[in-house]
Amino acid sequence: MLRKLCVLSSLFVLCLTATAQDSRHFTFHYAFTVKNLPARKKVRIWIPAAQSNRYQEVKIISAQGDMPLKKTRESKYGNEIFFAETANSSQPELHFDVEYDVLRRERVALKSAPQIVATALTSKERQEDLQPDALVPVTGLPADLAAKVTEGKAQPLDKARVIYDYVFTTMKYDKTGTGWGHGDVLYACDAKKGNCTDFHSLFIAMARSQGIPARFEIGFPLPPDKHSAEIAGYHCWSDFYVEGKGWIPVDISEAWKHPEKRDYFFGSHDVNRVQFSMGRDLHLTPAQSGKPLNYFVYPYVEVDEKEYSNVSLDFSFADVAPTVASSTLSQQ
Repeated sequence: MLRKLCVLSSLFVLCLTATAQDSRHFTFHYAFTVKNLPARKKVRIWIPAAQSNRYQEVKIISAQGDMPLKKTRESKYGNEIFFAETANSSQPELHFDVEYDVLRRERVALKSAPQIVATALTSKERQEDLQPDALVPVTGLPADLAAKVTEGKAQPLDKARVIYDYVFTTMKYDKTGTGWGHGDVLYACDAKKGNCTDFHSLFIAMARSQGIPARFEIGFPLPPDKHSAEIAGYHCWSDFYVEGKGWIPVDISEAWKHPEKRDYFFGSHDVNRVQFSMGRDLHLTPAQSGKPLNYFVYPYVEVDEKEYSNVSLDFSFADVAPTVASSTLSQQ
């Protein structure tokens, strides 16, 4: 009887580990306060809204604020948005709070049991995912680098891997000084350092220059070793497209932080994240008065049709049930 209980206990642990390895269930709290607003001014606020996709199931527990919120959608990438406005603000501060329930799944495209969605791109979609962004050129220096590192490689998957390896070995995750965090490819080429935005912008530029469609995704990281915590800032990653294989995920900055996972993060995304939007140079809905957004993960505020940056952020998460996702991934 004791032996049977031990076997059952072992099976339970194995089952828990397997389940935790491929999914993570948590709540995510997205709150902020717009501060020191001038009186009797027009205020408009756009908030990125997490949404469900193949790799995350998102439910909105609550969405509230000091102005009514309505849902809109950005047209190019389909990013969902909460929007609020007032023609004559009378409050010095405005607070907003959105709480989500999220089930995030591990995304694996190049392992023994790949989760490949081999959706064919239309010619229009392919062309859009090969175009430059304002800070992501596909000619000049990044194209020259890509041509050099992919020399002798004929297949897109092989080219993407050597580009990934180039960014991994050349860039340093370093948020000192100025210039980092904008996803400015020419800065990344020169400084050879930055954060996740800079790492993946360089990868995208080099891939696109070689005719490989690539796209930018952004959201928030979850600490793999905690069950609840404040979240200090965003995290971003990338996908590239290969005919017959579909979109393949990469996360080079996480690989840089955890070099033992270098091979894992070429073709996989772990569960310790939640995505909020996709794309660069974004035109919001309704249209903002300012220039296109470089990326969209924090609230964007305009006062009298000018960008307003006095915004205090408050993000946090809590696991719905304990998870050991990271410990299993670290052994791969």
